[in-house]
Amino acid sequence: MTTPSEQRRKFPDIPPPTKVHYDGARPQTIQVRVCRLITHHGGLREEHPFDQSTIRIGATDDNDLVLRDETVSRVHCRIDQDEQGYLIRDLGSTNGTYVNSVRVREAYLSPGCTISVGQTDILFYTSQDRVEVVPSSKNRLGDIIGKNVKMRELYAVIEKIAPTGATVIIEGETGTGKEVVAQTIHKLSQRASQSLMVFDCGAVPKNLIESELFGHEKGSFTGAIMTRQGLFEMAHNSTLFIDELGELPMELQPKLLRALEQREIRRVGATRSLKIDVRIIAATNRQLEEEVRAGRFRQDLYYRLSVVRLVLPPLRERSDDIPLLVESFLSEHNYNRLPDGSRKCTSVSGDAMELLTRYRWPGNIRELVNAIERAVSFASDSHVRSDDLPENVRSGDSHGFLPQALSATEIRPSHDVPRLIVDTPSGSISQNEPRLELPFKDAKDLWIAQFEQKYVTNLLKKHKGNISHAARTADIDRKYFRKLMRKYDIDSGKDDPADDED
Repeated sequence: MTTPSEQRRKFPDIPPPTKVHYDGARPQTIQVRVCRLITHHGGLREEHPFDQSTIRIGATDDNDLVLRDETVSRVHCRIDQDEQGYLIRDLGSTNGTYVNSVRVREAYLSPGCTISVGQTDILFYTSQDRVEVVPSSKNRLGDIIGKNVKMRELYAVIEKIAPTGATVIIEGETGTGKEVVAQTIHKLSQRASQSLMVFDCGAVPKNLIESELFGHEKGSFTGAIMTRQGLFEMAHNSTLFIDELGELPMELQPKLLRALEQREIRRVGATRSLKIDVRIIAATNRQLEEEVRAGRFRQDLYYRLSVVRLVLPPLRERSDDIPLLVESFLSEHNYNRLPDGSRKCTSVSGDAMELLTRYRWPGNIRELVNAIERAVSFASDSHVRSDDLPENVRSGDSHGFLPQALSATEIRPSHDVPRLIVDTPSGSISQNEPRLELPFKDAKDLWIAQFEQKYVTNLLKKHKGNISHAARTADIDRKYFRKLMRKYDIDSGKDDPADDED
């Protein structure tokens, strides 16, 4: 046992913390750190394994480890998992928390030590389960569809982590199906009997986000005419899916961190906190590591959320799934239903399917759904033909389209970055005009990407390819400037890296 005031050290017998980062690279293994608590009370011995990062111990049913011991406080103590190991904290209990017969307020636990709360002794052990990710044989998991090996490996990871209750962050480009993955994780969890609650940080005015998430008391601000529950309270004993996490204002991030760590929230204008039991699944199309470096996202919140990170592949990297997806859309979506309930279109012609699989789909699955819906509405019989597809798909450009402001000679096509469509059947759209026909998030992402491409390219031209000078002019970190270059596959035009030095 060591105390936090002493020099912290990592116990050699404590396995590293659970970190699952699935990005499609192989081979894949999952290493899960498990805490095992063995209770001894009244002659009974029971083992309780936990793989979550926080374990609450007490006498009431809202604790993770419930002790039927009259000398144990309602909420007696808590064990937190961090990079160092397991830290136990007494939560103001009446009879105190003891580790190896020494009363503690906080202490790091070593394997084999004895925790005493009331008249109950708890032996503490840890283990590490190493699980190899074997691709599933399924073509579908819940509402996730795909037979590509990356998707089948993703199914295997989801089936392992869904029942654990671990916090999950889902990363991926716009339209890759992050909400569908979140719904599937929830349906496979122990909370599936409760409704999944969904909150989109990008669709709510920033001044209302706190009230939406945490609720408010009557009179706490202008317009608060009644007390209102927030989504955290409504998601008690269930799952809360927070979409567009990167849009969460900095001033609210500490409150989200507290909700994750303490499992309690406080309404706007309230004087007391409320205990909640909520699993968090978050999603973002931003690269949060870059947001942390740029100071726009808290590092401690990022690490707290990144217990399980799932990176969804873009559709262009699994084009072999397109026929399966199209068949699913035609079978299940209402836009392909006739008044009698039968399907309007039952198949896709060979030339149309070839165009669908060749197109790069910068809008990913969301764009594919819209394209199929459009094709069904244009189809003259039960077959979708190439003439029914949108013009941008019929063009057959396997790389998608570049913004009009940047020619193909200025930016090399990349197989890793979605290209931006700025041509429509009605004509060209200049870079300064928003795509009003797109959903809000897609139009905003397109606008930002167009700006970033043109801004970085023009600065490099101005400084003759000198990245350091360009980054200094932009007033951003040189590494982040290079990241933007890689994101859009922009070449500085210099053959010798030494030419970039100051």
